[in-house]
Amino acid sequence: MAYDKFNTLKSSAVPLPIENVDTDQIIPARFLKATERKGFGDNLFRDWRYNSDGTEKKDFVLNNPTYNGKILVGGKNFGSGSSREHAAWAVYDYGFRVVVSSFFADIFRNNCLNIGVLPVQVSAEFLDKILKAIEADPKATFEVSLPEQTITIEGSGESESFDINVYKKANMLNGFDDIDYLLNISEEIKEFASDRPL
Repeated sequence: MAYDKFNTLKSSAVPLPIENVDTDQIIPARFLKATERKGFGDNLFRDWRYNSDGTEKKDFVLNNPTYNGKILVGGKNFGSGSSREHAAWAVYDYGFRVVVSSFFADIFRNNCLNIGVLPVQVSAEFLDKILKAIEADPKATFEVSLPEQTITIEGSGESESFDINVYKKANMLNGFDDIDYLLNISEEIKEFASDRPL
């Protein structure tokens, strides 16, 4: 399933400075019945966002109109726990294209990269600077450049680089998942196979 290409994103950010956010908090297990990537955003952080009667918890950041944007800034160890890919689907379906943390669980990181969410891992010091920038100005904007592999606090100009797998980077730039990538090189695969004995 193709997704929107990612190149450079300039956006404000939503702060969630909580450590050890696991996938069951991101999308509770009772919402894992669907097999399509649609509709999960409504239940992103469901138990943190809503009371048992379905009313919003006013003190949760996603219910605070002060904060918005396509960047979610989490605490250390974001996406730990079970390997459910639905957690990444919920983040994407809600509208986030970037998640920033000082550490990501490997499976969650890969699930994000497979569907067009860019996990930007920064140092603990730079994460603190980002959170302080948002605290000082909830409308503060940040630039995330995939080609340059940098995230910049636009107000101060401070920047830090991040790592990404070369293959995953190319896929994100083109809006490809693994199947799209193979389809894109299908002629090369056929040519390669034609030169090989059965």
